[in-house]
Parts: sequence; structure tokens; C-alpha cells
Amino acid sequence: MLPKLFFGYFAAVITVLSILVVTRRNPVHSVMWMLLLFFNLASMYLFLDAEFIAAIQVIVYAGAILVLFLFVVLLLNLREELKANRFIGSWPAGLIVAAAIMVSMVFAINSFVPGPMGTYSIDYIQKETYTKVLGEVLYTEYLFPFEIASLILLIAIIGAIVLAKKRMRS
Repeated sequence: MLPKLFFGYFAAVITVLSILVVTRRNPVHSVMWMLLLFFNLASMYLFLDAEFIAAIQVIVYAGAILVLFLFVVLLLNLREELKANRFIGSWPAGLIVAAAIMVSMVFAINSFVPGPMGTYSIDYIQKETYTKVLGEVLYTEYLFPFEIASLILLIAIIGAIVLAKKRMRS
């Protein structure tokens, strides 16, 4: 009973926080709500015995990505953006798209067919630790997709440097 109560609490809080992130007019407030959201996600990962994922959630998302968002928000000229009423009439279209996504998610969940069982049992994962098993799978079975993702991120970093360099020259 207690685990279901904790899971329900985290699910409700994460849902409310994600709605607050999207609906706030002030972008700085949205970023602060996102920080709280990331910490609640990390708490849920801890509750699900995924300590490594919880640590990565705090370090990468709450640390690096959120600071990047905050710098971008503070570099933009938001006074002009807040005065412009460009997105006022798009609520009906947004609601239609949201309803379509919700219906497709319900159909996807209802038609879910579980795949074959994995090779790692719960006893094996508890014996070897979650982080070690995750590393084994990531660097043996999924090495090629991992390397492709790292190359894509490297290209994005180089592109950001090139774009920033051009702006500094002009």
C-alpha cells in the first residue's frame, strides 16, 4: 500500500509541475518550476531503485541543462516577447492537437503487447548492482547507437561554437 501511495504522490506532483512549467508567462518562473520538476523526477527514480539514473538526472538535467536554459532565457529580450500577443488565437488548434495526442496515447497503451523477457533477472541486477548492469548493456549490446548519439552531440557542439564565433566577428 505504501509504495503505491508514494508512486501516486510523485506522479501527481510531476504532472502538476509539468503543467506549471508550460503555463507560466514568465520564462524564469518556468525554469524554476522545471528545477523542482527535475528533483521530483530524481526522487521517483530513487523510489524505483534506479540510483544511477537519479544521480544523472540531478547532475545533467538539474545542473547543466537547466543552467543552459536559464542563460538562454536571460540572454533573450523578453520584454518585447511578453508584450506581443502573437499566440493568443492558437488555443483551439493547440487543444485539438493535445486531444489527438491523448487519443493516440490511449490507443497505444491499450494495444500494448509485452515483448520477450530480458536476459537479466531481478536477482542478477540486485546482485551485480543496477549501475554495473546498465554499463554492461550500454557498452556491449548498444555500443553502436551510443557512439552515434555521441557523434550527433559532438556535431551539435561544433555547430554551436561556429555560430557563436560568427556572431562575435560581426
